[in-house]
Parts: sequence; structure tokens; C-alpha cells
Amino acid sequence: MRILVVEDEHKIANAIKKGLEQEYFAVDVAYNGDNGLDCALADDYDLVILDRMIPGESDGIKILKEMRANNIHTPVIFVTAKDAINDRVNGLNSGADDYLIKPFAFEELLARVRALLRRPQDNLDPILKYKSLTLDPQNFIVKRKGKVIELTTKEFALLEYIMRNQGRILTKENIISHIWDFDADILPNTVEVYIGYLRNKIDIPKEHSLIKTKRGFGYVFGEEK
Repeated sequence: MRILVVEDEHKIANAIKKGLEQEYFAVDVAYNGDNGLDCALADDYDLVILDRMIPGESDGIKILKEMRANNIHTPVIFVTAKDAINDRVNGLNSGADDYLIKPFAFEELLARVRALLRRPQDNLDPILKYKSLTLDPQNFIVKRKGKVIELTTKEFALLEYIMRNQGRILTKENIISHIWDFDADILPNTVEVYIGYLRNKIDIPKEHSLIKTKRGFGYVFGEEK
């Protein structure tokens, strides 16, 4: 899952980035409002963490309004020192999904991130399931028929993404944009290689693969919708 952090305080931004990457998220950072707006409009993120008082011609409120005006409904968490009731109300009314006051504990931010990422599935159970395969995104445990499967960070992130999009055809571009950040060195066959790694680990011999190739289109996890 790919997250955009728009925060001008480098220490805070880099701490959030480091913490989220340790939780298997791909993270991009913008240190001013103008770059943040460009990123939010140009790329497909799963969630945006947005400083309300970001410097530049585009502050947090403007970035959020531009996103919603462009039909970008990505969940947004405002992080800000503005803690008055009116500030919170204005932030939420502008289209934010959550509002977190600085200073905050990273554990609380992480909990809010996970809660918002669960919301589109209308499923309060954090465990992702398909047939005998389960993925626990909080404890980083994957099992098939009760047996634990060891995955690398990127393999885990890839499996979580395709399981959350069960039945959808995902192009290589979809996958790259959600699993790798701007700085990643992606080769043309990187996605194919990682899909192969996953199949070798999660599939059961003599049974159909859980990840199907749609030639000319991409990949589908589970039954195509």
C-alpha cells in the first residue's frame, strides 16, 4: 500500500516515513504544499497524511479541496497543531477523513491509517482471507491451510495489495504505483519476478494458482469479477 506524506517539518516527515516503511508501506514525502498537490493529483495513493499548515501557495485545505474537486477520494488524515474545535470542523468539512493533533504518538497515527485503509472493504475484521489463505496486516503473518509462510517485505506488501483488490484486474502499472515509491529502481520484469516469488510460496502443488495472469492486461487474485 502506498502513502503520501505532505509535511514541511523534515524531522516529523522522515520519522513518519521510516515508521510506515517498517510497517511494509511504500511512502513518498513532499515537503511543501505545491509539490504535495502535484503528487496528490498525479499519482494513485491509498492514503494521504497531510499537514494542514504546509508552506507554499497550496496549504493543506487547498490540497484537499483540489483532490476532491478532481474526484480523488483517497482517504486523507490531517495532522496539525491547530486544535480548536472550529479548526477540526473546517478540516473535516473540507473533505478530510480524520484529524490528528500534533504532537501525536506514531502508534495512534498507525492505528488511524489502518482503520481508514480497512474502510473501503466495509470489513472490520483486519484479517484478509481467501479460501485457505489468510493475511494478518497488523502482525505480518501469512498462512495457507494453517501453515505460516515466510515472505519478504515487498512480497508481503504485494500480497496484501492484491488480496485487498480480489477479483480486479491489476496492471503492472497499478501494482508498481502501490508497492514501490518514487525512489525505487524498477526493472520491466520486476512485477513478474515478484508474482513468481509469491506463487512459489502461497500456491499448493497440483492446485490452480491463486494469482492468475491475464495476458495483455495484468493479474487477478482469486475469481475475476
